[in-house]
Amino acid sequence: MKPAALLRALFLVLALGLASAASAKPTAAAAKEAPAADPNESCLMCHGDASAKGAGGQSIGVDVAVFSKSVHGEMQFKCTDCHADVSVDKLPHAEKLAPAACVSCHEDAVKNYQGTAHAKAREKGQGMAATCHDCHGSHDIKRSADPASRTNFVNIESTCGACHGNDKIVAQAQLPGGNIQAKYHDSIHNQLVEGKTVYNRAAPTCTSCHGAHSIQPKSSPDSRVARANIPATCGGCHQREKTVFDKGRHGAQLQTGNTAAPVCSDCHGAHAIQRASTPAWQNEVVGACGNCHDDFITSFRHTYHGKVSTMGFGKVATCASCHGAHDVRPASDPLSTVSPENRLQTCRNCHPQAGPQFVSWDPHPRPKDKERDLILYYTNIFMEVLLVGVFLFFGLHTVMWAYRSLKNKFSGGGKGH
Repeated sequence: MKPAALLRALFLVLALGLASAASAKPTAAAAKEAPAADPNESCLMCHGDASAKGAGGQSIGVDVAVFSKSVHGEMQFKCTDCHADVSVDKLPHAEKLAPAACVSCHEDAVKNYQGTAHAKAREKGQGMAATCHDCHGSHDIKRSADPASRTNFVNIESTCGACHGNDKIVAQAQLPGGNIQAKYHDSIHNQLVEGKTVYNRAAPTCTSCHGAHSIQPKSSPDSRVARANIPATCGGCHQREKTVFDKGRHGAQLQTGNTAAPVCSDCHGAHAIQRASTPAWQNEVVGACGNCHDDFITSFRHTYHGKVSTMGFGKVATCASCHGAHDVRPASDPLSTVSPENRLQTCRNCHPQAGPQFVSWDPHPRPKDKERDLILYYTNIFMEVLLVGVFLFFGLHTVMWAYRSLKNKFSGGGKGH
């Protein structure tokens, strides 16, 4: 072969080799950059049927439309992001899977949950105690700001009520407080939540008082509803009342460590809170004061105010009308509404024509206390003797009259008259 022909042949072979290499290189790169198969597609081959059942008969179906509208669906989460013990390369997976790995994203929330009443109950074998999916859902989780979310403020009552409003679960798990949802439902707080007013978003729900991922039993010092912490919890909304309470006798005693001192829930209740202006509450709070001041309540019942309130009339002076509500102070305190300097003005709130003589009467009479009021003591004895004497006299008179009438009837003694 001539040198020129040989050179042309070598050049042709080299050109073909380069062309082959060039054509093969993009193919390999394309294969390398090709997207992997969507794991959701593999999962939905079985779980895409909403009616699918597991070996134990439980539902294993996933509503794709619902999931796509959830917060995880919007963020294009894959099934394996939550179900970390599943691999699409090893299907079918085990029948029983580990709980969804919420901690992989929500580390702080899960960490806080570990020390809560719910988590501790599960550690003790109470499998019905709430976990993440009981409150937030599973494949239908939505942001709390979404009105359709289970943790939106308008839905908190029903979410917590799934357990705390279910009489069967309450009895089986021995949940404290009984059916709490029924009590809360008719409260002023829930009325505000359900009302179409500007205040509904500020109205307290379960999580406002108990917390969300940090719920503790009220016996725990760290609980938001522990006695010592209740004023601060309520003060989150009722700041003015909290400030006044701290300056009053009850608040001062609590600050010195006296946990027996009254707190908000002792007077207002915990879940069945009503407006303080309602007649029913006005009468009930008298009994609440009597839980500590039983001797004063007994004496109050002897007065006109006490007798009228006992009959159910709300528009009458009760404890708070005279002593104040959140700023209760001892009578020796010049700032007290029942101090000698302020007593007349306090009475004039209801009796505008009252004069100095008006406040000379004893608002808490004790007719059995000889040392406190000698005249009242003997007057009470006289009235009791008089009352008993009148009944005995007329009772005896009636018996004797009946005896005479019967005797005359049967003896015929009355025919001549």
